[in-house]
Amino acid sequence: MNKQKKSVLQLTAFILSMSILISACSNSDAGKGSQAASDPGKVTPGGELVWALAGTVSNDSLDAHKAGFAPTTRVMRSLYDSLVVELPDHSIQPWLAESWQISEDKKSYTFKLRKDVKFHDGTPFNAEAVKFNFDRIKDPATKASISINEIGPYVSTDVIDEFTAKINFATPYAPFLVNAAKVDLGFVSPAAVKKFGDKYPQNPVGTGPFKLSVLTPSSQVELVKNPDYNWGPANAKHQGPAYLDKITIKYVEEESTRVSVLQSKQAQAADIIPPQNLVALKADKNFNVLETELIQANHQLYFNQTREPWNNLKVREAVRSALDLDSAIKTIYLGTSKQAWSPLSPQTFGYDASLEKSWKYDLKSANETLESLGWIKGVDGYRVKDGKKLIIEFLDTQGNREKRLDLLSILTQQLKLAGIELKLISLPSGTYSERSLKNDYDLLAGSQFSGDPNVLRQLYSTKGPSGKNNSTRTNDPQLEQLLEDGLLENDTSKRIDIYKKVQQHIIKNVYSIPTYVFQYSFATVKEVQGITFDSPAWPVFYDAWIQK
Repeated sequence: MNKQKKSVLQLTAFILSMSILISACSNSDAGKGSQAASDPGKVTPGGELVWALAGTVSNDSLDAHKAGFAPTTRVMRSLYDSLVVELPDHSIQPWLAESWQISEDKKSYTFKLRKDVKFHDGTPFNAEAVKFNFDRIKDPATKASISINEIGPYVSTDVIDEFTAKINFATPYAPFLVNAAKVDLGFVSPAAVKKFGDKYPQNPVGTGPFKLSVLTPSSQVELVKNPDYNWGPANAKHQGPAYLDKITIKYVEEESTRVSVLQSKQAQAADIIPPQNLVALKADKNFNVLETELIQANHQLYFNQTREPWNNLKVREAVRSALDLDSAIKTIYLGTSKQAWSPLSPQTFGYDASLEKSWKYDLKSANETLESLGWIKGVDGYRVKDGKKLIIEFLDTQGNREKRLDLLSILTQQLKLAGIELKLISLPSGTYSERSLKNDYDLLAGSQFSGDPNVLRQLYSTKGPSGKNNSTRTNDPQLEQLLEDGLLENDTSKRIDIYKKVQQHIIKNVYSIPTYVFQYSFATVKEVQGITFDSPAWPVFYDAWIQK
């Protein structure tokens, strides 16, 4: 914790010296993704790209259907293809599927598949493979992660012929095509799953432009070019195999080390660049900086609605009023991220911009509210009621990812001014899951990457895949009905209206407090060209190449 506090102080002191540089760099096309590079000239195929990854490939490893950890998912995008691709304007275009039709009752999607696609093990991608994959996700024995949410009310897949698959749902399922573009619904080889069994996550086989060469636990992943690849998505800049021969992904969790190996060119790429280094790299002509907003449910502080006093709206409002998020976020992120006002990130379909600045920092109001509710400050500055101290037990398992603990350090001091003690309890993932499932917490925090606002059903509804274990333990019939309506509605304008009401309801009731909008950053040496982003925001290396 001393190290974390030191980091906060260093960043705070750094603001003034960097403010002019931040201003000079603020015109980058951050929301859409940008790459500052000289004229790339002619593509020069070949070579190895070393990527310093902000994280590790977790225990679920590289199984598309089981992975739920962002760094793992970023790596998987190179291994697995999807039925369709989502473009930045949210339009859906072909990939492994050449075309599709939606039934009149909106419950079935019939896909015509490409006939030339093969898995890395040489087996064909066809309608039987589509059926195997969707049935596998639904099977409880798979213990699917995010993918089980993405298939919603999936019922079955009919194999119409070798290259025609009809996917059936119990009800209309509006988010399906957007979800089908994500790597979580990428296709695994049925033959490989049967061959490797429980060891498949360490032996992934997809149809992607790269295939696994070596997986070194706790160290790195080595991918090599798939020489047979010739089925890039509709937005690809070329067809045929990838330009790069190899991608080596090294796990580098420590921020300064990630930047160091990039600047020394031990790595040609690194992601999630610390704010102070991001500003400097943007100003350095020897590097390219790409940024894109992660389409997701923003990082939020989730109140446990079943525990006192957090089941009291006035208390939740007081906590929110005590937080000067704008100041804290500027201090930690140096202008590279902005305050969030909604559970959804701004680029997400259905985002409600009217929520921006819909509440404000008001320490006086927070103190007055808590005082009126009988929470009285003691000699130590913390409030007490009926002999109980006003403590928020905050469970965490992700450490300082995206500088979240640095941010928490500032928020802890802000809450103390209102007489609230924020107690951080850092736990390993297994213990964290055990405690949260037992409802033994006051506050959780997290984000959830997703291309569709239906992700809120997972986080706030007992009817979603999380059931009663949703992040806020919310059981709100009005909110749940809105979320069910959004799930079923296929009319775009009506769906937008529904999700605006959802966001407004969550903010009005302070079920959570959105904190910051995450800008995913990816920096490379100037010679690296052609990297793009998928939806929600993972790097795509199919068109990437190294200038020689």
